[in-house]
Amino acid sequence: MENTPLEFPGQHPVKVMGRHSPEFRETVFGVLEQLGTPPRPETVAERPSRDGTYVSLTFEVWVASRDDLDGIYRALHATGLVIFAL
Repeated sequence: MENTPLEFPGQHPVKVMGRHSPEFRETVFGVLEQLGTPPRPETVAERPSRDGTYVSLTFEVWVASRDDLDGIYRALHATGLVIFAL
């Protein structure tokens, strides 16, 4: 059994931050589509930084296991556009 307070399978919130650019949102959601874990549209929130240099995207995805969630984080970081994800 995994030592985590998270419950699987289920919906899990994800927050990513990167430079505010036209391709950031498109790339993040493209990765999720490729992984078969598109975000629930009603959970998507976008917030620019105070000076507009960065943007954060918050959303919920359905994952079956901790490995699936970790895979999402790895794939998002692999884009080179995500500064951090939690």
